[in-house]
Amino acid sequence: MRIDIITVHPELLESPFQHSIMKRAQEKGLLEVVINDLREFGIGRHQQVDDYQFGGGAGMVMMVEPLTNCIEKLQSQRTYDEIIYLTPDGQRLDQGIANRLSLKNNLMLICGHYKGIDERIREQFVTMEISIGDFVLSGGELPAAVLVDAIGRLIPGVLGDETSALFDSFQDQLLAPPVYTRPAEFRGWKVPEILMSGHFPKIEEWRHEQALKRTEERRPDLLEKLKDQ
Repeated sequence: MRIDIITVHPELLESPFQHSIMKRAQEKGLLEVVINDLREFGIGRHQQVDDYQFGGGAGMVMMVEPLTNCIEKLQSQRTYDEIIYLTPDGQRLDQGIANRLSLKNNLMLICGHYKGIDERIREQFVTMEISIGDFVLSGGELPAAVLVDAIGRLIPGVLGDETSALFDSFQDQLLAPPVYTRPAEFRGWKVPEILMSGHFPKIEEWRHEQALKRTEERRPDLLEKLKDQ
């Protein structure tokens, strides 16, 4: 999979993809993340990428021309399955969206900044709009990093144990059950005996019960969604 990210602050995206699972995914050739500096397409001597709003109002807007030129250059090189704009008024990111996007080949992410992007970009190019929550950040770079991580770890071969992602929270509309590791007892705090019993059907039953309990306590809305399916 290749993911192109368009940003006015490429330095904000240097670290997230140079460590841990995302780094290994790229080293294995399973994921390619390319950061595209929008200022290379800026207008004039100062490489301008933003301007005042028509009609007045506070906040600058990312201009249509630099974005169009950047997007069309990328499109001339490959076909994109989705062109995604990271914006607070987009569709809320969830595990289902991450699952679907992990099956794609080429994605383009547009990081908003300032007051947002010229609406004509959304009308002419954007195929999907994603939000990571009901709050506003300074730009789309952090949401882009979150989205790439959520997608990238699902690509077959990225995780050491490919079944690991199948048991993440939200994969089956349930939160993940509690997990434990060695030692079996620490300061009198003991690991549930069932987990050391070796009786795997019973262990899976316990895990499912714990997942249901945790979901009911913390995210009862997820159980409501299950009832509606």
